[in-house]
Amino acid sequence: MNATLERFGGVYLIPVFLAIVAFAMIGSPSTWVTLTAAGLAMGMMIFLMASGLSLVFGLMDVLNFGHSAFVTFGAFIAATVLAAMASWLSADSAVLNMIALAAAIGAATAFGAVAGWFFERVIVKPVYKDHLRQILITMGALIVAEQLILAIWGGVPIAVARPAFLSGSIIIGDVAIETYRIFALLLGLAVFVVLYYALNRTRIGLLIRAGVENREMVESLGFRIDRLFIGVFMAGSALAAMGGAMWAGYQSLITPALGQELLILVFIVVIIGGLGSIEGSLLGAILVGLLTNYVAFLFPKLSLASNMLLMMVVLLWRPYGLKPAVKG
Repeated sequence: MNATLERFGGVYLIPVFLAIVAFAMIGSPSTWVTLTAAGLAMGMMIFLMASGLSLVFGLMDVLNFGHSAFVTFGAFIAATVLAAMASWLSADSAVLNMIALAAAIGAATAFGAVAGWFFERVIVKPVYKDHLRQILITMGALIVAEQLILAIWGGVPIAVARPAFLSGSIIIGDVAIETYRIFALLLGLAVFVVLYYALNRTRIGLLIRAGVENREMVESLGFRIDRLFIGVFMAGSALAAMGGAMWAGYQSLITPALGQELLILVFIVVIIGGLGSIEGSLLGAILVGLLTNYVAFLFPKLSLASNMLLMMVVLLWRPYGLKPAVKG
């Protein structure tokens, strides 16, 4: 079965198979296209968050349960910047709209990178190679971060405005696709291309992967692996904050519980895709996004359990995930 699957495209065909089955069950082409577009957009935003966790978890062997704090901070910082630039968001100029959006996403991403540096130096560094302590200390840091969010922004849900040029939908026949979802899809694909190239086609990516396999050997050649790993942690935290910023615009209403609500989905994606694998994170995120939307439409009562069932099936078939960076 595995040989046949690999011959015709491998595990990358699984989302296609899922979409075909969903099309047969839904029946209405316009509804299917709308759900598929929504699933792909949702998957790409989850990918932004999951790719950061996959890098830290898979490459650095760090169980960071505080990852969702970066997601929440990213969402609230983006919402604050967008509120401050409300006149630019509602302007008739697409250029002003894009500047405001770029400022919001950029501020969230920059904060994620700086907070990631602090988190790695102060909280994670003392507990390397001790998974139990990593879980305890990162969960403690998550609680502190949530209290900081409550102290700064309060517990009342905050509305998030969208740029005028991303409002509305694109109408194609009977199909309506939200412009924001198309933007989220394109941004996720762009981030995937950059990450894949950086890890597989650059010297830094080679050193990071070599440091994971044999740290002593790489350090003996004069390279500072600890600095590279700090960079990985900062990148992972920045991606989480970027994903939170995009999710804020997607939901239009955010609460301090946002990160916690998404953490389970993010871990499911990382486990399904395979630790340390950017391709695996993308594949897992697309599967989760599509399945969530299809099941919510066809079997609403199963929507909460659908992703857990997906994870169970995948792990029974491939214990290391669909596209693990390293097996065993």
